[in-house]
Amino acid sequence: MPLPDSDSDAIIARNKRARHDYHLLETWETGIVLTGTEIKSLRAGKANITDAYAVVSAGEVFLLNAHIAPYDQGNQFNHEPTRTRKLLLHKREVRKLIGAVERQGLTLVPLDLHFRRGKAKVSLALGKGKKLHDKREDARRREDEREMARAARVR
Repeated sequence: MPLPDSDSDAIIARNKRARHDYHLLETWETGIVLTGTEIKSLRAGKANITDAYAVVSAGEVFLLNAHIAPYDQGNQFNHEPTRTRKLLLHKREVRKLIGAVERQGLTLVPLDLHFRRGKAKVSLALGKGKKLHDKREDARRREDEREMARAARVR
């Protein structure tokens, strides 16, 4: 899958489960520390962040369980696919995240992995887990909206 030129935003991987499983409260765009073979693999579009999440430890934010496939021509210099990767945020943003995650029991969820001006970025959201009845309510609301749109189209 060829990606558009580096001036535009190109989404590499999207976490579709995030909006289904969490109430998203606030989002940030963060940088991510990667190796050379990881960038080449991302440019080829080989990434998966469905099971990924972020943690705050020692005043830094890390992305866990993000799978970036090994680069085909990477030979001995290839990376480990699910290694822990550091996310780049300002100190005041990290302090805010520490407060939200530790005191309020919220979760840091990656929404998507994309390129912005040639640099790999992660959209990170602060989320509160949905209960089963919340998920059912959202599904019911979407179905009602579909039916109203269908009825309006028929008239």
